[in-house]
Amino acid sequence: MALTKNEIVESVHELGFTKMKAVDIIESLLEIIKGTLENNDDVLISGFGKFCVKKKNQRRGRNPATGDDLMLRERRVVTFKCSGKLRNKISPE
Repeated sequence: MALTKNEIVESVHELGFTKMKAVDIIESLLEIIKGTLENNDDVLISGFGKFCVKKKNQRRGRNPATGDDLMLRERRVVTFKCSGKLRNKISPE
């Protein structure tokens, strides 16, 4: 099951913030992250990981429904690389 934005807001609310303040905090954080990524800058959160914007070149693809070949346009995608600390928590050695 995935962690939802509402569950994150509830966790912040439990720290002693009002519900509206918790919503504002989470919304502000997400807007800062989105704005940073829009500007092609990386978002590094120590102990968690790094969000990066990568450029994908135009390439040949295939429509899975029809099997027709097509050209996929050039685009930018967001990637995430977790930190060593997070990796060790997820999969201890």
